[in-house]
Amino acid sequence: MNGLFRKPELHSRIVAWAVSHARAFFFSLGKIYRAPVASIMTIAVLGIALALPSGLYLLLNNIEQATAGWDHGARVSLFLEKDMTEQNQKALADKILLRPEVIKVERISADQALAEFKQHSGFGAALDALDDNPLPPVLVVYPDYEGTGLKAMEVLIDNLGRTRGIEEVVLDMRWLQRLQAIMETTRRTVFVIAGMLALTVILVVGNTIRLDIQNRRQEIEVAKLIGATDAFIRRPFLYGGLWYGLIGSLLGIITVQGALALLQGPVESLAGLYGSEFALLGLNTNEITWVFASGTLLGWLGSWIAVGRHIKDIEPT
Repeated sequence: MNGLFRKPELHSRIVAWAVSHARAFFFSLGKIYRAPVASIMTIAVLGIALALPSGLYLLLNNIEQATAGWDHGARVSLFLEKDMTEQNQKALADKILLRPEVIKVERISADQALAEFKQHSGFGAALDALDDNPLPPVLVVYPDYEGTGLKAMEVLIDNLGRTRGIEEVVLDMRWLQRLQAIMETTRRTVFVIAGMLALTVILVVGNTIRLDIQNRRQEIEVAKLIGATDAFIRRPFLYGGLWYGLIGSLLGIITVQGALALLQGPVESLAGLYGSEFALLGLNTNEITWVFASGTLLGWLGSWIAVGRHIKDIEPT
């Protein structure tokens, strides 16, 4: 018999708990609605604070997309001895092609190099006056940069530089390595900025909730006089912080997507001038979910810190 009575009692407690949370949830939203000016200012600050790291993250993603595949064009130019015979040039090219980190070897004779230089330099008449071809034959090596990495590339260049018949080795992608180093530095900088702005969100929400608690001090004292627990009193404040974070996240996402929409047309026009089909990437579903989750969590955390500190200090006199 005791078990039969306990089940309805447990069910009624669960229903009462759910109703209490639902009331606090919508009551906190009503407080935000009833104070539009202060709420809009707080939400605007949160939206900007969440939009900045999201925008920087998207910027990095788009730079990585724009530079994707550039490493496939990495080339190592081998300037050969001028008196090397054509047969020896082909033999050396075949030997280098046997290396596992090499995809392709292209041979450019001295005559071909001179013809290309005449075509692109604009000094054709001056070069015709020369008695001898000043340009050496060249082997252009296309390494598997993506499969081997920077370390293997350095070993390859060192070995080629010590190969007989090769006078000079020129790597054509030092700039790309510098770009990758800059991007890695920028990526860590974004993380630092994101952490600082996350702290900003917590402080802004915490200060907003603190002011709300002070404005309702007398109401809280009366509630404690009639037996309200601290958990019951702090519930709407916690939900208030959650609402601030949620709406601020929505504003941040709208800001980022709006900025991308404004830049999409000019970027596509610029890409078209270079014969590229590049288009800006926006936030995908997972990233939008992360922004919402992060903003909501930060808003709740800011309110939790403020409530935990100030509710206990208010006691009826």
